Amino acid sequence: MSIFPKISLRLEVENYLKAGFMNEEVVSVLGKEEAERKFETLLHKLSHPPSFTTVRVNTHLASVQHVKSLLFDELQKQFNGLSFPILQHPDLQDVLLIPVIGPRNNIKQQPCEVIVGAQCGNAVLRGAHIYVPGIVSASKFMKGGDVVSVYSDIKGKCKKGAKEFDGTKIFLGNGISELSRKEIFSRLPELKGVGVRMTDPVYLSPSFDNVLPSYLFLQNLPSAVVSHVLDPQPGEKILDLCAAPGGKTTHIAALMHDQGEVIALDKISNKVEKIKQNALLLGLKSIRAFCFDGTKALKLDMVKDTDGEPPFLPESFDRILLDAPCSGLGQRPNMACTWTLKEVTSYQPLQRKLFTVAAELLKPGGVLVYSTCTVTLAENEEQVAWALETFPQLQLQRQVRAIAVVSG
Repeated sequence: MSIFPKISLRLEVENYLKAGFMNEEVVSVLGKEEAERKFETLLHKLSHPPSFTTVRVNTHLASVQHVKSLLFDELQKQFNGLSFPILQHPDLQDVLLIPVIGPRNNIKQQPCEVIVGAQCGNAVLRGAHIYVPGIVSASKFMKGGDVVSVYSDIKGKCKKGAKEFDGTKIFLGNGISELSRKEIFSRLPELKGVGVRMTDPVYLSPSFDNVLPSYLFLQNLPSAVVSHVLDPQPGEKILDLCAAPGGKTTHIAALMHDQGEVIALDKISNKVEKIKQNALLLGLKSIRAFCFDGTKALKLDMVKDTDGEPPFLPESFDRILLDAPCSGLGQRPNMACTWTLKEVTSYQPLQRKLFTVAAELLKPGGVLVYSTCTVTLAENEEQVAWALETFPQLQLQRQVRAIAVVSG
């Protein structure tokens, strides 16, 4: 058993990432030894959760100070009076930060074990309890109410329903089983609730499951930064080209005081429904969500657009957010990625198709923000360089925390 090693990657993928981070330009500035150190630091950071849990306040319905006070009371209930500091981000006034405590090394491991999948394990590191579908294995003698030690199967080698597992596993902390082993693996479709309630996790972080759902949106800090960089203004027409599940869409609408129009596209219908549900929950009426393929969002014939539905005529939007589908290698925590090099490098063509559509849909003088949640050179810097060369109307604008592209 290992405790929080660096992210587990296929060797071909790790070498690919290293080649990007150790390119000639970086090495010439930092030196080879320092460049290698920074790359290894990155791999270790990726397997750990961020230092803060970030939540965005829905300023459309309440002030930050009011929600901060409500959240303080909620967290005290959750941790039996333990006081968690709640900090307001110094630059992003609608973002609250709650420090994550850990890793905690003094937790006694129990003889009764529960094994969860890697994705479930990542969620546990961010404060989640364990739902029945995420449980892969449980000790044969486990009963409801038992104190259990929870481990993540980062290699995906544990068989569903196994009674023990001796493969590579990462200790996530202790919890209390809500159900017996027999009940968990009874295959009853209605068993979808909490299977293990985490009581002593390696990383102590609040659970935001159903906590102030109309006032708070659990959102990673880089995701919250993106909408601020876009800087939407009241009365504008905004396009979120790849919008699900709607975190950035709803943030955009809130920043423009729900005045104007925010068009959200996604090609998967249940994800579009999630966007609509989030908009309704947060009380935002300026959002219109459509099930539509973003690569086809440009109207090729010049017949006047009369209904406001996709596809759209060229130069239809004041600002466009292209949060592109990507390899996701910047998500934290991520203890393991089993993807092949072919899978990791497969997104560039799709991103360029979406970039092409976005560039055509942007009004002259408008703002296009391109963002991903990955760390590969090919999906970030190389894409921006390609776009600037391909679309002469675009000009790169310097930003403190992200890159925006502005139409000339």
